Amino acid sequence: MKKLLTLFLLLSSFYGFSQTRIGGIELPNELIIKEHSLQLKGAGTRVKLWMDMYAMGLYLSKDMNDAGKIITADESMGIRLEIISGLITSEKMEKATRDGFKNATNGEMENIKQEIDDFISVFLGGIEKKDVFEFIYSPADGTLVYKNGKLKQSIQGLSFKQALFGIWLCNKPADKNLKEKLVN
Repeated sequence: MKKLLTLFLLLSSFYGFSQTRIGGIELPNELIIKEHSLQLKGAGTRVKLWMDMYAMGLYLSKDMNDAGKIITADESMGIRLEIISGLITSEKMEKATRDGFKNATNGEMENIKQEIDDFISVFLGGIEKKDVFEFIYSPADGTLVYKNGKLKQSIQGLSFKQALFGIWLCNKPADKNLKEKLVN
């Protein structure tokens, strides 16, 4: 009983009690990673061919509505992405992510090529329905990439963070409707 109570307290302190339901998925209203407390700014689903692919939440340390300022900010923030569709494969996610980086950087990816490859390597281990990915950025730690609660990569550099968040928030985002739901 003591172990269950301890586990419950750890989980509740990590995810908080309140949640937002989007696309059949419960997203926590707060993420606490290390010393960073991030609040859910917006949430939505990535829709392709009229089907929900994944649910996503944007988490910020302070409220901002301007997508461009969110992209460029050197402040703690995060993205939580939960796979909804069994149609997403490692190969499809890799292609979509590379396309997203290309759009977010206007094709200027050469200076972060290794960081992009390191990031994408997390998807190459396989993707299944209900997998949860969290991308947490802080100026001190860089971008921490989690899969199902386990740290898989730590990627340094503000340029990489800007490109990563740009996938969903740039002028040519992965999904325009999702972008609007994340920032408004």
